[in-house]
Amino acid sequence: MKELLLKILAVAYVVGGVVSLFAYLPTIKDLIVGKKSANVLSYFLWTITTGLAFLYSLFILPDVFFIIVSGISFFSCAIIFILGLKNR
Repeated sequence: MKELLLKILAVAYVVGGVVSLFAYLPTIKDLIVGKKSANVLSYFLWTITTGLAFLYSLFILPDVFFIIVSGISFFSCAIIFILGLKNR
């Protein structure tokens, strides 16, 4: 029973990470068309923190699911940060 619960939790974790990508897409879309819809300072800080989590997942805790989820978060924040700078 415990193994099944752990497998379900692992899948739910990855699904949650992929769903979070869809949460970032409206902001990315707005920024692509030139609408200022993101606070650059906030996304700078989010990019740094998610970047650290992504590096942690690569070098300290090399878990495939953690790498996927932290990578999605990092690259999404970085895209928003870069587009936000471009639109300033």
